[in-house]
Amino acid sequence: MPEIKYEITKEIAVLSSKGDWSKEINEVSWMGRPAKYDIREWNHKEGKMRKGITLTEDEIEELKIALNEI
Repeated sequence: MPEIKYEITKEIAVLSSKGDWSKEINEVSWMGRPAKYDIREWNHKEGKMRKGITLTEDEIEELKIALNEI
């Protein structure tokens, strides 16, 4: 399995933390592609991550509208 390369280009917010893990929203570039918004759990101490979701600029705007309606 090829190595997954990523770069956190902008740290936006830590949504929650438990032990060494934190759920964060960041801008992340995956495999050298343009950065997208990314929500997932990270363990920076061990360099690990869990499954998450990536969103384009348009998708994050739609999410923002939906959250504002709650």
